[in-house]
Amino acid sequence: MYSFMGGGLFCAGVGNILLVISTATDYWMQYRQSGSYMHQGLWRYCLPGKCMTLTDSIAYWDATRAFMILSILACFFGIIIGVLAFINYSSFNGFDKTFAAGILYFMSCFFVLLAMAVYTGMTVNYYGKRYGNWRFSWSYIMGWVSVVLTFFSGIFYMCAYRMYEPRGPMTR
Repeated sequence: MYSFMGGGLFCAGVGNILLVISTATDYWMQYRQSGSYMHQGLWRYCLPGKCMTLTDSIAYWDATRAFMILSILACFFGIIIGVLAFINYSSFNGFDKTFAAGILYFMSCFFVLLAMAVYTGMTVNYYGKRYGNWRFSWSYIMGWVSVVLTFFSGIFYMCAYRMYEPRGPMTR
C-alpha cells in the first residue's frame, strides 16, 4: 500500500510542478513572422527582445487558463491529502484520505486534459489554416506530460485504496 502511495505522491509532485511551469511560461507555441521567431503562452506573447501581456479575452485562452488553474489546485490539494494518508494522520476518521486523494488526482487529470484539448483544437484550427510555420513548444509538451503523471497518481492511489479497503466476510 505504501509503495503505491509513494509512487502516487512522486507522480503528483512532479506533475504539479510541471503544471505550474507549463501554465506560467510563454512557450506554448512558436511561430515565424517577418523573418523572426516569436512565441506565446497563456498569459503573454513575445517578439524578439520584448514581451507583451495578452489583453484580448479570447474564449479558448480563458478556458485553457481556467482549466489549468483548476488542475493545479486539485493536484495541490490531492498532494496535501495524499501526504496525510501516507503518514496515517487520523484527524478525519470517517473520511478516507487515500480515496479522496485519488479522486483529486483524477480531477486534476481531467481538468488538464480539457485544457490541453481546448488549446490544441483551437490552435490547430486557427493557426493551421492561416500560418504554415508554427509549432507547439516545450510549455505545451509539459502540459501533456502532466496529464500522464496526474493520471498515474490517481491510479496509484486507487490501487492503494483497494489494498487497504476493509473486506467483509465472504458469503456464498
